[in-house]
Amino acid sequence: MTKAEKTKEFIIARAAPLFNKKGYAGTSMSDIMKATGLAKGGLYGNFESKDEIAALAFEYSYNQLKEDIGQKIKSKKTGVEKLQTILQYYKNYTVTPSIEGGCPLLNTAVDADDAYPFLKKKARLALQEMLGSLQHILKKGIQEGSFRTDLNVKKEAELIFAQIEGGIMMAKVLDDVTVLNRLLESLRHRMETEYKNHP
Repeated sequence: MTKAEKTKEFIIARAAPLFNKKGYAGTSMSDIMKATGLAKGGLYGNFESKDEIAALAFEYSYNQLKEDIGQKIKSKKTGVEKLQTILQYYKNYTVTPSIEGGCPLLNTAVDADDAYPFLKKKARLALQEMLGSLQHILKKGIQEGSFRTDLNVKKEAELIFAQIEGGIMMAKVLDDVTVLNRLLESLRHRMETEYKNHP
């Protein structure tokens, strides 16, 4: 890795939590200067704009989340265990998030919406990847004979994701993590009752 690449990586690592906590509009170049200890020239010497930093900062935070969950589910053998691990991962998430500022996908999706199309595009790709991973896990459960063969994996992946992210949003707004935990528990119950393959 060259010195320039190392500097770029350092800037992104320091800027990522700022964007994840304060959003695009709430994060200024002077905030990034303060977090990195670099002058404006040092930032613009490595990046063309704040947009470029914000896009890479989202990728950095999202990849952190992906790696974190990935490490935990990789060791699990079955689709059922993998899904249970995901639900366990998000328990108490708003109180003890794995990434500073909470879920980068939820934060960026809400922040970007129609105001910042370049961020919305990044969030869309991340969402599609997350839904694809959930579908893959559900299909694995079907192949293993744990889940019903007629389970609509697309629909269930959307439901799981929406319930987790909705739970995080509600728990944050209400300052009450039990809301999220109850929704996770209802997903667990759904998995144990609705998904089960009864021979």
